[in-house]
Formats: sequence, C-alpha cells, structure tokens
Amino acid sequence: MNKPLLALLAGSIALSACHSSTPKNYNKEDTTASNATTTATDSTASGFTSLFDGKTTKGWHAYGKAAPGAAWKAEDGTLHLDASQKGDWQSKNGGDMVSDEEYTNFDLKLEWKISKAGNSGILFLVKEDTAKYKYSYFTGPECQVVDNKENEDGKLIKHRAGDLYDLISISKEVVKPAGEWNQVEIVCNNSKLDFTINGEHVLSTTLWDDNWKKLVAGSKFKEWPDFGTFKTGHIVLQDHGADVWYRNIEVKKL
Repeated sequence: MNKPLLALLAGSIALSACHSSTPKNYNKEDTTASNATTTATDSTASGFTSLFDGKTTKGWHAYGKAAPGAAWKAEDGTLHLDASQKGDWQSKNGGDMVSDEEYTNFDLKLEWKISKAGNSGILFLVKEDTAKYKYSYFTGPECQVVDNKENEDGKLIKHRAGDLYDLISISKEVVKPAGEWNQVEIVCNNSKLDFTINGEHVLSTTLWDDNWKKLVAGSKFKEWPDFGTFKTGHIVLQDHGADVWYRNIEVKKL
C-alpha cells in the first residue's frame, strides 16, 4: 500500500475513534448523575444499606406509632420535616422519626440542613418503649443539629451543632451555617463512639464505662436513669419544632 493512502486511512481511523468516545449529549448534569450512581453502587458494595430511598418514608415511623407523622415529607431527594404547623414544642402531625430497625454496632452516614434558628438532632441507641419513656431523648444520646448563630441552644457549651448533646463538645468548629448541608458520620462499635463532620474527626469517647456514667450524672440526662444505657436501639431524627432536611442516609452494621 502506498504511503499517501496509508496516511489517509490512519487519519480517518483516528478521527472515527475520537468521535465514538464522546457522548452525543455530554453535559454537566450527565456527569452528576453518573457520579451519583457510582456512589450508590460503591456504598452497597461496601456494606452500607440506604435508610431513605429519596422518594418515600419507607423504613421509618413516628416514635411510639406505626407510621410516620404526616409532617415528615419525602421531597426532592430529602426527608423534610415541615414544621409550619406547631404542636407544643414539636410539630403538629410530626414527632420524632424512628428507624424501623434497631442497631448495635453501626456506621451511620447522612447529611443534614437546618432552617434559620432551627433545632433538631440525630439520636441513636434509642429504646422505643413509650410506656416507660415518653420521648426518644429519655434513652438515646444525640448528635446535635442546630443553627449555632440564631438558636439559643447554639450558644451553649455542649449544645452546639455536632456536639454529643449536653455531654461532650466537638473538638473544632467545622459545621456549616443554617441553610447549608453538613455531612455526618457516627460510628458506634463495641462501646467506642466517634463523630466525623464534614470530613473532620471531631469527637471520640467510650460508652458505658465509669467516665461515661460521670458525664451522664453531670448532665440534664441524670433525670432519666436509663439514658445512655442501651447497647441496641433505633436511629431517630428529632422533631424539635423547626424545619429540617436529611438526605443520603445510610448505615452499615459492624
């Protein structure tokens, strides 16, 4: 084959290969969707199970009830508490949102966004027995969710966003302000408890030992003798009477 013809064929093949490797409708949204799919697949492969499908409240119920409160709505890929109608210090037809399943050793990951001056919380190891415990916080420790700038709780030591509520403050200020998403990872494994917020490890403690008992005895939770004693329990998203959003909720049993 002569050299001019060989060169022409080589150029044609290269041009064809270049066009075939580029999607026809390539855009930023396509890339985002692809990344989201990859993340979901990776999570499943690594042992994480989604607790929120982004479309329904399946897998959750109101504390002490069979179904979720109507104020909790699955919308735009988020689990949103609509607190526009008040009911005492909580929302009307809301209530704490409780995972159907209980967990012992676990790795919990999720994202939260709080409204201006809002307050909520992520509780765990909650014993759901309304005959003995009126509210979930009577038994379950809490990772605080709050607007540090506008909510009165956000101005108190051990009550700020990310804190192990009323027990231990996080080691550094890493929480984003109201209206912005925060990533949280809570790992409870054989009594060791760790919080990681927005990629920063900010808290580590041991549950149920003598130091833990002293922490509880020096807190508001001393009023409830069973607080922080259960080694298996539910995950709870608190209704504290303010709009709050959660998304990308997933857990792995350890």
